[in-house]
Amino acid sequence: MRTLVLNAGYEPLAIVSFRRALMLVMSQKATVLRADSEHPVEAITARFDRPSVIVLSRYVRVPYSRRVPLTRRGVLRRDGHHCAYCGKSANTIDHVIPKSRGGAESWENLVACCFKCNNIKSDRTPQEMGWRLRITPRMPAGPSWFAMGLEHRDTAWDDYLAPAA
Repeated sequence: MRTLVLNAGYEPLAIVSFRRALMLVMSQKATVLRADSEHPVEAITARFDRPSVIVLSRYVRVPYSRRVPLTRRGVLRRDGHHCAYCGKSANTIDHVIPKSRGGAESWENLVACCFKCNNIKSDRTPQEMGWRLRITPRMPAGPSWFAMGLEHRDTAWDDYLAPAA
């Protein structure tokens, strides 16, 4: 089980194991906002609900740039694992402007793509294929993109996360 860690300003900071979260709570570095009482942690002298969401007691400065790192996983997540051309389930990424034609490795030029569309498109542009992009590719925004591990969201976290961009 994983735990969402919120900074003192309630912005998503990270995803940690419930053990790490429990240690932060027990050392009074964090407070539990939501817990899972169905699967408690039992010790010899105590019983604890597993933390699902915690908030840190002190604000932690995060030394990240305002650019979201470009990764294959990030492109698939941004596009909801749906093909930008046909809308079916995507498991590859595609360069809108092919690399062979000078297309960049950027958020604006990469989209999630199903295997079939990726093979058919090959090294052509969507315009040459007569295809239209279903999304406008751009760098994602919002604090949830800077928290590590949010690719697999827990429904218990929904109240604490802004909608994924």
